[in-house]
Amino acid sequence: MNLYPMKLIPVSKDIIWGGDLLIREYHKQCDTPRLAESWELTVHEQGMSVIANGEYASMTLSDYLGCGYDFPLLVKFIDAREQLSVQVHPAKTELWYIVEAEEGAQLVYGLKKDFNEAEFRAALAENRLNDLLHYVNVKKGEFYLLPSGLIHAIGAGILIAEFQQNSAVTYRVYDYNRGREIHTEQAIETIKRLGISTYTPGVTENDFFSVKKYSAADGPVTLTANDTFLHILCLDGEGTIGGEPAVKGDSYFLPAGLGQCEIRGNLEYIVTQPKTKS
Repeated sequence: MNLYPMKLIPVSKDIIWGGDLLIREYHKQCDTPRLAESWELTVHEQGMSVIANGEYASMTLSDYLGCGYDFPLLVKFIDAREQLSVQVHPAKTELWYIVEAEEGAQLVYGLKKDFNEAEFRAALAENRLNDLLHYVNVKKGEFYLLPSGLIHAIGAGILIAEFQQNSAVTYRVYDYNRGREIHTEQAIETIKRLGISTYTPGVTENDFFSVKKYSAADGPVTLTANDTFLHILCLDGEGTIGGEPAVKGDSYFLPAGLGQCEIRGNLEYIVTQPKTKS
């Protein structure tokens, strides 16, 4: 198969807490006035990336790779106009990059202290879960790693780039009385089983993938896609990726075996690379 930098068409998700920033500022197309999530790299039953350019234009990434749904990563933009549910994942490591944040915006990032089941259940029953949650003020440019089992939530007024294992299993603990399903018992069992109450921000690598951010100050950058693919998420500016035009909001897939690919211009972007299985 021919190898070249492949621009990807994202999958749009309209969810009740979303805003319109991705439409206004990041060139996203959708049929609704609200766009909560833009799935930029996805091979998943709930959404599939489509190649936009070159020989394989209009082909799904799954068909190009011949992988079905067996794919390691999911990359998204998330525009939280309102706060997301407080939740936990049983088998999904995530990494968040703060693309934009309003003054005073916060994340729920773990618990204030080690998990205590009786205390947790009492807080839920008495509607005072906030007493146990660890809130952090966030600003543009920060990374937050969220291993499976860490309770978390995105607060209002934040645009996030999310890099994660390819799973959509989420257990909601609290959803601000918006009428969606709550998974109290599954969430508690996940938190107990994995035993992760707190974590340190700033980590950009884990057992499943790594990310690296580049800016225009780095000058021309040559990436190499040999044993694994690379994904490029454009955060700002404009330039070229392997000679292909790229602007703020664009997403490119560099297939394994492509070799070297030069990025030029004043782009700010994040490169994601999956870890190879030993």
